[in-house]
Amino acid sequence: MRPSGPPTDEILVWTSPDGVDRKTAQAVIDLAMRAGVALLSTGASAADVTGTVLMLTDAYRLRSVHVDVNYTSVTVSYHRGPDADPMTVMRIVRFRVQDYTRLERLRTLVVDLVAHPVDPEEARVRIDGVIGAPHPYRRWVVTAAGATLAAAVAALIGAGWLMSVATFVSAWFISRVLDWLGRLGVAAFFAQIVGSAIPTVAATLVVVAQSKGVAGLGHVSPSLIVAAGIVMLLSGLSVVGSAEDALSGYYVTAVARAFEVIVLSLGIAIGISVVLAVGQRLGYPIAITPFTRLTDDLVVQVVCAAVISAAFAVMAYSNGRAATLAGLAGAAGWVALAVMEDVGVGSTTASAGAALVIGFTVRLLARRLDLSAMAVTTGAIVPMLPGRAVYQGISQVVSEPEGAGISAGLPTLVGAFGQGLALAAGVSLGTYFAGLLLARRTGQRLSVAAGATVPRDPKRRPRHPVLSDSGELPSLTTRGDARSAVTRRGG
Repeated sequence: MRPSGPPTDEILVWTSPDGVDRKTAQAVIDLAMRAGVALLSTGASAADVTGTVLMLTDAYRLRSVHVDVNYTSVTVSYHRGPDADPMTVMRIVRFRVQDYTRLERLRTLVVDLVAHPVDPEEARVRIDGVIGAPHPYRRWVVTAAGATLAAAVAALIGAGWLMSVATFVSAWFISRVLDWLGRLGVAAFFAQIVGSAIPTVAATLVVVAQSKGVAGLGHVSPSLIVAAGIVMLLSGLSVVGSAEDALSGYYVTAVARAFEVIVLSLGIAIGISVVLAVGQRLGYPIAITPFTRLTDDLVVQVVCAAVISAAFAVMAYSNGRAATLAGLAGAAGWVALAVMEDVGVGSTTASAGAALVIGFTVRLLARRLDLSAMAVTTGAIVPMLPGRAVYQGISQVVSEPEGAGISAGLPTLVGAFGQGLALAAGVSLGTYFAGLLLARRTGQRLSVAAGATVPRDPKRRPRHPVLSDSGELPSLTTRGDARSAVTRRGG
């Protein structure tokens, strides 16, 4: 009746020194910290950052390392035992952008350093070189990609060519203004207010022109101008990133990302409200409708989805091959979404299923084509992001009376977050299943997020790299000979 093992997983604790001198340990901790902060700043998830730091420290024989990642900082602590002072370093993440070219170069360099460790000083120079490398595109190319994304969104929700051109011009202006405000150090909340005010001002000018009898604008819908511009602003928000961190167990970072989405969405609502109030006082009221519908032509939908995915990949500084694959994956995902909705599957479930197809397929193709799976999948699911639902919720809050607007708009916004969670879950499952297939082919094994579990035998070390469930970096599930295991009670 006696148990053969502990009731729960083993917990690894420090038992003996690693044999690493203090100077080397300091250099390795600094090296790992630089890589972790750079990855978090360029769009990596908290799980990937944790795995990267543990990989680097383990490659230089630092075993008892603890990593804490939240949305604004990274902390690394090296426990050297009861008779030596620990080394603990924390660095603040001052900005966060989506830069998948730099992210992929960092990952490639980290994998190379893990396989072939060099002197920490030389490794630091190499990492700094990757961080300081120029972008693959000029700024006007990224601006044009953002404007193209907005024009494709306008076409997707039924706008004609004239409306799409107007949306392209408006989005170009929004992108340049946001870039200028960013260089001035204006907070993102106020930048969102200005960005959302621009398409609303354009819609007001359309109303004024229509009232003056300007030819050619009779069929132009001011609501579509506002909707397309707002969806472009929402495309950069980390709804799916928040859900991914929550699913990976990094709840503090997930809550921080979610709160950022709420704050930036509030900025959009304020920008729209201010312009609407000014237009009302000037005698040019705009009745923006919170409801938008997709165009009935499936071919147009698929083409728009492909353009949106490829344009977002370029906005995130993905290379040409990754942007092309993102466009193809976005089109395939949209077809899968349409098929599931036609057979009666709910929109949230259909989004999760289409994201699963994208995650599974892209993971297999990205490994064969030597591309970043994260860059491709992120761009491919952008057409399915709940931007229209968020716009609908914001519009209900802004345009309807105070009590009715909040009661109608809040459930819509909650449903949009649920759809983002479904997309994140679908991508994660698809990537995981593809990873199982690849691991079976190569004789490797998958690991869960770094730090989530520990091996049964802490003294055994894997002979081959371990594939992470994201498919980007091998994460460590063994921590070497410098620890032993203790048991813990409970679930």
